[in-house]
Amino acid sequence: MWATYAKRSAKTAAAVFILLGVLLALLWKDRPEIETIDWPAPTEASAATPDSVTVTWLGVSTLLFDDGETQILIDGFFSRPSLADLLLRSDLGNDIAKINFAMNKYRMRKLAAIIPVHGHFDHAMDIGAIANRSSASILGSESTANIARGAGVPEDQITVVDTEDVFEFGNFKVTLRPSSHAAYAWRGSVPFDGVIEEPLQLPQPVSAWRMGGAYTIVIEHPQGTALVQGSAAYKKYDLQNVTADVVFLGISQLDTLGRDYAELYWQHIVTASGAHSVYPMHFDDYTQPFGVIKLPPRFVDNIVKTTTWLSEFRRRWDSDVSLFMPEFGKPIAIYAQPASES
Repeated sequence: MWATYAKRSAKTAAAVFILLGVLLALLWKDRPEIETIDWPAPTEASAATPDSVTVTWLGVSTLLFDDGETQILIDGFFSRPSLADLLLRSDLGNDIAKINFAMNKYRMRKLAAIIPVHGHFDHAMDIGAIANRSSASILGSESTANIARGAGVPEDQITVVDTEDVFEFGNFKVTLRPSSHAAYAWRGSVPFDGVIEEPLQLPQPVSAWRMGGAYTIVIEHPQGTALVQGSAAYKKYDLQNVTADVVFLGISQLDTLGRDYAELYWQHIVTASGAHSVYPMHFDDYTQPFGVIKLPPRFVDNIVKTTTWLSEFRRRWDSDVSLFMPEFGKPIAIYAQPASES
């Protein structure tokens, strides 16, 4: 009797497991095309704008600023763990071949600074390997410094930022303003919160890259000012005295935080800064290989809903703001873009 019961229970459990697997597979495939978002792409930089500051979006929130003489890299995430790596909590290292490819492909030969918005793997995983292939300084929190130290980056290339000091790199002036991380994890917590207390030697599971302190990054140049907000979080009234021409706006998981929160986020970042152009970032599925841009499944993060909200906020609060959808790997002259009709 008990043997029969055990067999039936095992068969039932197996059937349930298979059904759940099929359901998850279907949900994972239910992802909209990026063309569903009706924001225009910015005009790619050309020979007609040889001296313009350009920004090249390299997926997630990795941005390469370049004025022809100096380059600044926001984040550094070229090694893309697969979904299986994340689910199985596999130990991960840097994909050196991919890092070498990216640095060569996008001509990172004048790299002066590497500045992750915070210490999570999808922002700071490769900063040490990149620094070791350049003379670039790494700026950030103590956790960011320990990521660099774990990769063997010399101490004189590491700067721990604990104030709002202004750092100068060529004609760029950079300020790191303490910010927050979106609290969308279990019971309103920040995912992988906490600090990295000692040099992070790889390989490690993704949970080893702790947030460690987040920043709003303000990048000034004689041609204009850009504001980079990597995580969908804000501090009330913190940017009242900061003006910017362009905002790079992290929107990952914004839909899970709700429309009201998203509207406040827009007001405290975009409206407060007075920007004339907004570029979303951190909207792509980072389990895809480097260079493959897909929106995440709807049940994970409904980016189409989020961008619909942002279009509504623009019409309500900042009708003169242009919304642009960046294209992977294409440099854009951010201060020479025509106004969009979004």
